[in-house]
Amino acid sequence: MRPLRLGRLELRRFTRSRLTRAALAGVVMLPLLYAGLYLWSFWDPQGNLENIPVALVMEDRPAKAGDRTIDAGRELVEELREREVFSWHRVGAREAADGVNDGSFYLSLTIPADFSARLASPSGDGTPTPAELGVMVDTGRSYIMGTISDAVFAEVKEAAGRTAIKDYWDSVFVSFGELHDATAKAADGAEKLYDGNLKARDNTGRLADGATTLNTGLGQARDGTRRLTVGLNEADTATAKLSAGASTLTEKLGEADAAAAELSAGAKTLAKGLGDAEKGSRKLGEGLATLEGGARQVADGNAQAYQQVHAQTTRLNQLADEFVPALEANGTRLQTLARAVEKGADLVAQGTGRLPAGLGQGAGQARQQAERLLAMLENDPDADPGLRAAAEELIRSTRQVEDGMASASAGGGPALAQLQQDARRISEVSGRMAALAPDAGRILDQARDKVSQLDEGLGKLADGSAKVHAGLGSAATANTQLTAGIAKLGDGSAQLSGGLARLDGGITELGDGAARLSGGLTRLDGGITELGDGAARVDSGVGRLHEGAGKLDDGLDRLSGGLGTLVDGSRELSEKLGEGAEEIPDYGAQERASRTGMMSEPVTLAGRTVNEVPNYGTGFAPFFVPLALWVGAMVAYMVLRPLNPRLLAGTAPAWRIAVAGWLPGLALGAAQTGVLLAVLRFGLGLEAAHWAGTAGLLLLATAAFLAIVQAVNALLGAPGRVAVLALLMLQLTSAAGTYPIETSPGFFQAISPWLPMSWVVSALRRLISGGDPAVVWQACGVLALFTALGLALSCYAVHKGRTWSMRRLHPELAL
Repeated sequence: MRPLRLGRLELRRFTRSRLTRAALAGVVMLPLLYAGLYLWSFWDPQGNLENIPVALVMEDRPAKAGDRTIDAGRELVEELREREVFSWHRVGAREAADGVNDGSFYLSLTIPADFSARLASPSGDGTPTPAELGVMVDTGRSYIMGTISDAVFAEVKEAAGRTAIKDYWDSVFVSFGELHDATAKAADGAEKLYDGNLKARDNTGRLADGATTLNTGLGQARDGTRRLTVGLNEADTATAKLSAGASTLTEKLGEADAAAAELSAGAKTLAKGLGDAEKGSRKLGEGLATLEGGARQVADGNAQAYQQVHAQTTRLNQLADEFVPALEANGTRLQTLARAVEKGADLVAQGTGRLPAGLGQGAGQARQQAERLLAMLENDPDADPGLRAAAEELIRSTRQVEDGMASASAGGGPALAQLQQDARRISEVSGRMAALAPDAGRILDQARDKVSQLDEGLGKLADGSAKVHAGLGSAATANTQLTAGIAKLGDGSAQLSGGLARLDGGITELGDGAARLSGGLTRLDGGITELGDGAARVDSGVGRLHEGAGKLDDGLDRLSGGLGTLVDGSRELSEKLGEGAEEIPDYGAQERASRTGMMSEPVTLAGRTVNEVPNYGTGFAPFFVPLALWVGAMVAYMVLRPLNPRLLAGTAPAWRIAVAGWLPGLALGAAQTGVLLAVLRFGLGLEAAHWAGTAGLLLLATAAFLAIVQAVNALLGAPGRVAVLALLMLQLTSAAGTYPIETSPGFFQAISPWLPMSWVVSALRRLISGGDPAVVWQACGVLALFTALGLALSCYAVHKGRTWSMRRLHPELAL
């Protein structure tokens, strides 16, 4: 055969059943599962850093830098939250430290209380000090978080440094601007001083002549401006009061207008409602009249029924008082006699077909019993007349039977048949009498009680019906009065609505006039105020001119002395310029070096590592060690059989067979763990904080892994090896072996706590690098549960494996 055909035949072998087709598809999809799951899990972990919980401790207080306030800590917190590098949680220092230790936070950033003060130190006179940011990271929980935090906080440090440098140079340039302004003002003052000296020299003569004339005229002008100012102030006060009153009037008229509009609308609504109420009241009156007639008929009928029942109740009570004691006293005797009659009648009915003579004899006995019963009832004065009538009826019936027997003896069959029927009827009547006799008194007494209750209820019903009829009559009268009152209210409401409409119009016109009046008074008040202010300014100016003219007249005489003062001012100007020069910083070499060093690195990181990991291998050992143990479990059950076929064919308990298949694998797993730990410790030099705990945890993990792999292989057979491989892929991508689980997609975060390797990785990190031991104990409990679950599933596989089928004898897929 050609190679191509042979290859096609081999592939066709896998298309014969659903299981082989699934195996072929699994082989095709296995590389995709590996690549897809790994790439999906680690596609963009750094893009999901905002899901990693990080503690942020803000202790900084604002600081003064000259006349400015620096709040660098708050600005840094805002910038960190805007960037969303991590999931920041604002907490206290103690909570942050505890959170890093117990695993609630991966790391913490502390902004100390003197952060802003240190950044402001270059602008003062003291020695500048770089600001520090406190960082605490637990590399034992995630080694790669140390690298990520270094990169992220280097950027944070650079951003804080840029802010500090910007604030520093802003202070420097502000100081230079202030120095420039002061120097410019000094130059302007010197120039003005020079010009004033020239003008004083040229105009001294002319000022002396006009000073006297100016002084006299200004005195007269000041008297006039004072009188004008007083008058304008009085006018301003009056117009202000008028304007305020007009404004108040306008406001109140507006409120009155709104109230009148609301009253008008309410009056219209009231009128409509009163009309509807009048119609409803008339309809109510008609209904009340009809209801009153019906109530009268009901009351009359109830009264008649009560009278009739009450009369019969009285008669019934008398009869019950008479017969109840007798029936209760003679119930047993009556029952005995009735049973005897019943027995005799039965004998008659039974003997009719056999012998007429015997029937006649039985009828005679029944008649005799009935006669004795009648005689006893006649002798008893308290006996029930109804019982006497029944006894007499029995006697007549038995006599008819005797006569019938005689006729039957003479005339034949039809008469005997009729006689037999009569005997049976007598027996039935006697049976009913015997059944009712013991309880006849009680039944009669209960009937009397029921009739008494009926009589009482009918009496109450008759009284209530009469009261209802009377109440409906009163309601009809009151409704007639209500209808008339509503009609009067409707007329008054219409008149009120018209008056309110006219009132609303008048208030509106009055409000418009008041508004115009208020506006005019406001403008008048403003004009008078402006005139008053102008007059006051004129008066003040004239007064100052008058005083100045007098001083000028005197000052011209002292001009020579003033020129000397001018020389003194020039000297003071020179001194102030010197003081301005002293404000310019003049740092020495050492101080310049200190400030330059601080501004080159204004912010430093004071890092503190908790549970430090010395190298990359130590950081990833918690991930690769459980991976190796899982692969070891897979290989172990490639060599070993999960369940012993010979034991399956026997009668051994399921748990014993499952444990027998698990123990050889456990022995191999313990050997694998021992060799692995020896190479890690003495070959690679791995250092662990708790070697004994590490060894114990790995042995427990090996037991759990072997139990799971055994159960999957025992349940699924050959496809179980592929399932175990798929479980390995899921655990590798969700165990947070490299990046924190918070950076993975939601699917891997959801399955992570349900897979054993996640717990082993987390616990190994604490045992190797140190940390909270509670995680280790939790992992031990979970691994114990996984071990028990695996063995339980293996027991189920034993029960399932003891049932043989053609599919098991000839499997579709074998590896």
